[in-house]
Amino acid sequence: MALALVFPGQGSQAVGMGRDLATAFPAAREVFEAVDETLKQHLSRLMFEGPAEELTLTANAQPALMAVSLAVLRVLETEGGFDLKSKVALVAGHSLGEYSALAAAQAFDVPQAARLLRLRGDAMQKAVPAGIGAMAALLGAEMEQVRGICERAATDPVTGETQVVEAANDNGGGQVVISGHKAAVERAVELAKAEGIRRAMLLPVSAPFHSPLMAPAADAMGEALDRDPPKAPVVPLVANVTAAKATDPDMIRDLLVRQVTGTVRWRECVSAMVAMGCDTFLEVGSGKVLTGLMKRNAPDASARACGTPAEIEAVLKAL
Repeated sequence: MALALVFPGQGSQAVGMGRDLATAFPAAREVFEAVDETLKQHLSRLMFEGPAEELTLTANAQPALMAVSLAVLRVLETEGGFDLKSKVALVAGHSLGEYSALAAAQAFDVPQAARLLRLRGDAMQKAVPAGIGAMAALLGAEMEQVRGICERAATDPVTGETQVVEAANDNGGGQVVISGHKAAVERAVELAKAEGIRRAMLLPVSAPFHSPLMAPAADAMGEALDRDPPKAPVVPLVANVTAAKATDPDMIRDLLVRQVTGTVRWRECVSAMVAMGCDTFLEVGSGKVLTGLMKRNAPDASARACGTPAEIEAVLKAL
């Protein structure tokens, strides 16, 4: 058995996440307290009690999801003697989950990851004024088809102006998310419907993440990572923007900057991990989004989620 740990991204947050962990395990409480202290905010209270609208804000959701993932990992380590360096072949994370993966692999410590994700969330939120950008999900679509749709949708038919609309997430299983200027994304949705794509819908997000419009946020992350650089991970990372292994700290720093504007190549990341011998995947943190995608992207692999005390107990028995 070759094990990979995968870490969820934005959209997996839910009010109440981490509360049972904090109640049951001192190691989890320590992680939440460290994040609260670093951010000078009762983020854990927001996670446990809501309100949902505040938790969903990008600047809160990103460090909150990392905190839950690292709390789960600490519980696996303290309660079950789980040793990531000897047990795990690869780590990967979806978008912000890449920071969780790197913290799990000791390239960042928890306060460092919290600082970087707070800054990342703020920078992404501020990069594009409200109403300028949008994102949409195309379900039942493949990447080549989506690229063609985006190429056609990029041109404003009235002014001839070229606008941004590109694939933001290639999640696999026919699920592609696009991002860019609102008008161009709306044109792409209509073209997708005309081509018979099963479902095309705008997403309730506040900014066009993982598109070239995020360039100001990428610049901000470059400066932040120069001040607060990663160390070499103890387990290789499979990176979002290359779907390839990375262990060199300077390369990881550059990949994290590129990730802000680049496509999250999740389908290819999973394929790469399978090709490198991983047949067992554990989603560490809140929700089961990546576990669901794993069933489409790697149907022959074993995949399970680990985010609650009961799930932790089951995983420790299985491992």
